[in-house]
Amino acid sequence: MNGLISSADFFVNIAAISIPFIGIIYGSQIIRILFIILPIYVSNACAMLLGGKTPIDFNKKFFDGRSILGQGKTFKGTIFGIIAGIIIGFIIWTQFPAEIIYTKLNNSTLILMLPLLAIFGDILGSFIKRRLGIERGRPVLLLDQLDFVIVPMAYLWLLKIVSFTEILIVLVVTLIVHRIANFVAFKFKLKRVPW
Repeated sequence: MNGLISSADFFVNIAAISIPFIGIIYGSQIIRILFIILPIYVSNACAMLLGGKTPIDFNKKFFDGRSILGQGKTFKGTIFGIIAGIIIGFIIWTQFPAEIIYTKLNNSTLILMLPLLAIFGDILGSFIKRRLGIERGRPVLLLDQLDFVIVPMAYLWLLKIVSFTEILIVLVVTLIVHRIANFVAFKFKLKRVPW
């Protein structure tokens, strides 16, 4: 586990060093993708902060005898995460029309898809971890930090809304934001582990 944490720290430190240069070179693109990633980030954060109670896998086992997802993925967190992301997306869509046109997100269906895909990516990450025999709370390099953004960003890339460069920017920024947010949540006892 220590090796995984050390490796994660290494990537986070590299990302932190890179961000100022990314900001200088791709400043306009960062403004553009801010409106894209907000619904994704909010969905993931609210699913964690507002989760609890009944797991969406009902504590059932998969064919391998392990939990399907684990107790960390609940109906409450999933529903509130999706709703929160949709609300943020709707606010962006209605209050910032010029920016929406700039981001090519002038499509209400697309705004709805981002939170759904963010939550799906997070659930998929948990499913993969359980299949690998990794218990809830154990860190997995990059998967823990990026699962909720990879799926929606891949979707946007397939629709030719974002470029590969923009995806890389999102991944680098997410490494930093995710680490800081989780550390703060841990300090406030909102999470059991700081990753």
